[in-house]
Amino acid sequence: MTTRRELANAVRALAMDAVEVAKSGHPGMPMGMADIAEVLWNDFLQFNPGNPRWPNRDRFVLSNGHGSMLQYALLHLTGFDLPIEQLKRFRQLHSKTAGHPEASETPGVETTTGPLGQGLANTVGFALAEKVLAAHFNRPGHAVVDHRTYVFLGDGCLMEGISHEVASLAGTWRLGKLVAIYDDNGISIDGEVRGWFTDDTPARFEAYGWNVIRHVDGHDAEAIKRALTQAISQSEKPTLICCKTIIGFGAPHKQGKEESHGAPLGRDEIAAARDALDWRHAPFEIPAEIHAGWDHRKAGSEAEQAWNAAFTRYAAAHPELAAEFKRRFSGELPADWAGKSAAYVARLQAEGPEVASRKASQMTLDAFGPLLPELIGGSADLAGSNLTKWKGSLDAANGDSAGGKGNYVYYGVREFGMTAIANGLALHGGFIPYDATFLVFSDYARNAVRMSALIPAHAIHVYTHDSIGLGEDGPTHQPVEHLASLRSIPNNHLWRPCDAVESAASWKAAIERRGAPACLIFSRQTLKHQQRDAQQLADIARGGYVLSDPPDAKFQAILIATGSEVELAMEAMRALAQQGVAVRVVSMPCTEVFDAQPLEYREGVLPLWCRARVAVEAATADFWRKYVGLDGEVVGMTTFGASAPAPQLFEHFGFSVAQVADAVKRVIG
Repeated sequence: MTTRRELANAVRALAMDAVEVAKSGHPGMPMGMADIAEVLWNDFLQFNPGNPRWPNRDRFVLSNGHGSMLQYALLHLTGFDLPIEQLKRFRQLHSKTAGHPEASETPGVETTTGPLGQGLANTVGFALAEKVLAAHFNRPGHAVVDHRTYVFLGDGCLMEGISHEVASLAGTWRLGKLVAIYDDNGISIDGEVRGWFTDDTPARFEAYGWNVIRHVDGHDAEAIKRALTQAISQSEKPTLICCKTIIGFGAPHKQGKEESHGAPLGRDEIAAARDALDWRHAPFEIPAEIHAGWDHRKAGSEAEQAWNAAFTRYAAAHPELAAEFKRRFSGELPADWAGKSAAYVARLQAEGPEVASRKASQMTLDAFGPLLPELIGGSADLAGSNLTKWKGSLDAANGDSAGGKGNYVYYGVREFGMTAIANGLALHGGFIPYDATFLVFSDYARNAVRMSALIPAHAIHVYTHDSIGLGEDGPTHQPVEHLASLRSIPNNHLWRPCDAVESAASWKAAIERRGAPACLIFSRQTLKHQQRDAQQLADIARGGYVLSDPPDAKFQAILIATGSEVELAMEAMRALAQQGVAVRVVSMPCTEVFDAQPLEYREGVLPLWCRARVAVEAATADFWRKYVGLDGEVVGMTTFGASAPAPQLFEHFGFSVAQVADAVKRVIG
């Protein structure tokens, strides 16, 4: 009969072999955690290799994603669509076995990990999603949402500051179905971590409110099984299982050393490891009995079929809830969404409210929130400034998730953790999450925003107080380079609306952008309403459009602006008209969407024949050079801001009608 150690050794062998063929990778962690993975995946984890997206599966995340061959070996052995040929192509172009796990590339990978600590943060989002969905959908006798979240993590994840942010929240929120398994091997790339990592990790997590299981031998299957059984026997607290392991277990000359961490073991050491492990098989060769011991296809299919049968009974008893569940997990928006959301945008255009765009954002949430039960949001302790709470907001994370109606998350001052948790909420399914802070603090969150775009995850990142218009708080709180920084992230849409109408349209676009993120940038100061006809209203969704053209003359120059500076551009246009200078004004709320429009449309807005162009934005100037060219000018920021009332700052930094008009006259020549 196949033993547990033999099953685990299959993982070790595949990890050694794949890293050796690639001449790149991290064999030590997979070899060290193989025994833990064997017990978890064979005795506890609920999944179906035939349907990696089964809604009620347990979620497994490898936060220490450099050990990706552990996950690839597990996916291959248990029966996911990851053939051995893909493992042989580890870290190669267009393979499904990238250097770090990628959710968009590999079936069975729940999230893209690699930046240490963010996988743990994502699992807090997964566990929160399970808790809130269970409160919303489960009914007596019908537990259609009932699964756990497991995460592997290492010393590196725990050294990263984000681990403190999200572990604190998980304890506060009492996410009892979250189980983190700590690979305590004492080694990182630089060597033994005792020189730079002396935290009392168990005490730290106990202080966060976690259930902590100490001193587990990570190579003793029975000890691991007892720890996991203890973890899932309680539901009041998240659990940290501290497993002592030997990195590179089985490699006689490199185990327990940094040499096994981030480099191939080498042919001689692999041969010695095969002897030490009594693994008498060629590279990438897995005996049939070992495959049979791992194969989870039949058990996984039966588990899903049992859930399907239970869901059928649920649907008979609660048809409306069942229909909503299916809709939300399909990612489809409600049937009345398109009509009602468009009607709201049109109503704003007709009514013309003049408010700060952050207030317009809150007004939009009041309008859209009742239409979207999947909308869940929160702020990093700035709800009263970000205006992210709407009339129907109820605390989602604490207590009973507001009796099943919870849709608002209090994150505290944790911008990075908040954003990565939002990614987890999005990836879990059933939610469209949004998070919020001041734009200047997007720096704290930026790597998680980058991961939103890379994974990708349908998370909406709301940033207010968007420029020197913030005023007296001064340059520490006035964003300058942040718009350009966020725009530079591939696959990220950044919207900076100029009034209440564009604010609602940007929310609509972000909600409808399935499977990818958006950043919504809102002002502190009041913005004037802009007049539009029906075509202009529709063209907001194209990212850039002609807001104003001279009524009876061919324009001589183009003014391009976003946000609060659109109002300034319109005033400059009117001043220039009085001087006999005809100017087109283009509002460009989302450059990424505009750049994706057909050439014919873009040429219609920014015709090549007109090289006299001026861009106006109270942010880093250089971004706009691609639109104005060498012949154009940018009225923008080239320094940090200052502490003063907003009107004085705009005048001081060149954002005045006279200075914009002078720039236009210079480019006309």
